[in-house]
Order: sequence, then C-alpha cells, then structure tokens
Amino acid sequence: MTDGVPGLGAAGGAVVPTTTVAEAAALAWRHSARCVGRLHWKSLQVVDAEAAASCDDMFEALCGHLRLATNGGRIRPVMTVFRRWLAGEDEVRIWNHQLVRYAGYDLGGGQVLGDPANVELTAVARRLGWCPPSEPGRFDLLPLVLQYGSDLRWYPLPAECVLEVPLRHPRYPWVEKLALRWHAVPVISDMMLATGTAAHPCAPFNGWYMGTEIGARNLGDEARYHQLPVIAEGLGLDIRQTRNLWRDHALLVLNEAVLHSFEADGVRLVDHHQATAEFEQFCQLEKQRGREVSADWSWIVPPMAGSSTPAFHRHFPLLPELPNLLLQVPLWATARGRALLVAAP
Repeated sequence: MTDGVPGLGAAGGAVVPTTTVAEAAALAWRHSARCVGRLHWKSLQVVDAEAAASCDDMFEALCGHLRLATNGGRIRPVMTVFRRWLAGEDEVRIWNHQLVRYAGYDLGGGQVLGDPANVELTAVARRLGWCPPSEPGRFDLLPLVLQYGSDLRWYPLPAECVLEVPLRHPRYPWVEKLALRWHAVPVISDMMLATGTAAHPCAPFNGWYMGTEIGARNLGDEARYHQLPVIAEGLGLDIRQTRNLWRDHALLVLNEAVLHSFEADGVRLVDHHQATAEFEQFCQLEKQRGREVSADWSWIVPPMAGSSTPAFHRHFPLLPELPNLLLQVPLWATARGRALLVAAP
C-alpha cells in the first residue's frame, strides 16, 4: 500500500493530537498546503463510511456524498471517510482523481476528444468494460472505478447526482454556442487522509470551485480543453501574434463566462480575488492563534491577475503537518493496480 503514497514519511514531522476522525479531517483541510479555501475548514461535514464492506457499499456512499455536497447548488464542504488501511487487510480505493470527471478519448497523432487529463483513466474504464456513448463527445461523464480489496468495478454516475453548468456570457451570445460546460462540485477522490495514527486511503472531499480553476485551467490550459484560441477568434483577435494580448483577453472572457453562468444557475463558487482575500483572513486568524500557515505559493496564487491579489506578495513556508491530505500514485501506475487490471474479467 505504501508504494502508492509519495511523501508519507516527509509529512510526518508534526502531529496534532486528535480525538475523532471528523476532527482529523477538519484539521487536514486546515493544514492542506495547496488549498486557498481554508478559511472555512471548521464547516466541513464528515460522513462515516467505515462500515462499507463492498464496492456496492462504496458506490452508495459516494452517491450520497454527491447529493449532500451539491445541495441544489448551495455547495457544502463534505468528506466521506472509508475504512483505514491495515497491512494484510483489504484496501479501499477510488481510482478516479475526482468523482466527476470527463472522458478523454485518444484519437492518435496527439489528438484527444474530451479532457486530455483523463486519457489514462478513460482507458482503464474501457478495459474494465465501460462503453462510451455511441457518439462520444467532449463532456462524457466517466464512471466511478472503485476497488475493495481485489474487487475492481466500474459504476455509471446517476444523472441525478451530477449537477452541471452550461457556460454562457452576459455580452457575447456566441459563447453559449460553443457548448462548454463544467460540473458543479470538485470532489477530490484519490488522496489519503493521514491522521497521524491511521491512514485512510479513501476519503473523498470537496469544497467549492474557484472560478479560475475552471476558466483558466480546466478549460483554458493548452494541455486541457485549450479554449483560449477559440474564444480569441470569437472576439475577432489575431492569434498569430502576441502583442495584442489575445490570450489575456480570451482568458478574461472565459472566466467571466464561468462566473456569470454559475451565478445565474445558483451554483456556489468563488472568484479568485475573493478567495485570496479570504485566504489572507485565514492567515491572520492563524497568526492570532500562534500558528504558522504552511502553503504552496504556486497553488495559492491564482492563474490570472496573480499580482493583484494579496497572496502574490507573501512568502509561505512548507511545513508538513499531520493530520493532512496526501497525494497517492494513480493505481494503474502501481504493480498492485496493474495486477488487478489483468485479473479483471
């Protein structure tokens, strides 16, 4: 199991005594160096799913998580904690990076239909028997790939559990014709909750989106949906040059579309200026309590207008502290995961 947990030893420096898994989960959010939304760490709702004893039980719990977190668009921070890992016992894992992800179909020649970040997971799902729609598209929901011990299965996401927001722009009607969309709740599902006394390799959690995560990264990055040239051409900008700052104009319009669409549909998210102002408030509160904030600057500073936010002008130490949320190696990249795929019917 530990071959899938990079940095577990490095994060073991300071351990904060905790009495319950719920308390550990909240503290893990407070200590998470990559998260800009930590002001709200005390609001985390923790669901105890340690009694789950099969992939079916896991799936039922995860559908419940999505319903609880979505809350009709009034997104609630939630963590669902499955059984801890003990050597020699059946491990519980979710192979998806997030519960809601869009398929990425490798068309060859460097071409991908959908989300390039999910090409490997899409191939895993197809290897297990998942079939894409008869006409594959750019925003096909991937199934959940769940593991309980040596049992590896896929489950289609029920439509009623997934809230999506179609994107449009208040000034440019043509943006709606691009048929862009994104899901409402970012449930990270492949990280480990390390309490300091136990490791829970399956503890999916969510806050709410910061707009730039969608508009600047998921839809804007060249290695993702790469929509900046499309938006720029819609604006009538010449993308053959750089001095007209076509990328900057397109980035602004795409992020305006995200903020406008989520607000119009009543779905909670935060813009990057509000998020970094809240993070500054979190830092001040921590200082008053005699605690130093550990943070990864490259994750806290937003991917647009960075220098206009307070986080840009700060320097943060990286001081690993437990409880925390730790990265894990994708299961298909481990010997254990490859063996499970080979053995799968």
